[in-house]
Amino acid sequence: MSVTIKIISDKPPTLKEAQEYVGGLVQIVYIGKHQLLVNEEGLLLNLPYNHVASTFSGQHIVGNAMLLKGKATWK
Repeated sequence: MSVTIKIISDKPPTLKEAQEYVGGLVQIVYIGKHQLLVNEEGLLLNLPYNHVASTFSGQHIVGNAMLLKGKATWK
């Protein structure tokens, strides 16, 4: 299973869109002025390592990730 990182620079995704992309509950990893959206339970679900997202964030990231050039605005 390959993993991806999707860069969002215009309109932030809805919570539902983010959950669908990461495959479950969303956790926000803050990287400077950006946000990386990842699967909160990714390690428990044994999702594959995401090399690109891990390199960018400096943290161990698994599964699909969304990089927001801005902020999520969920209520």
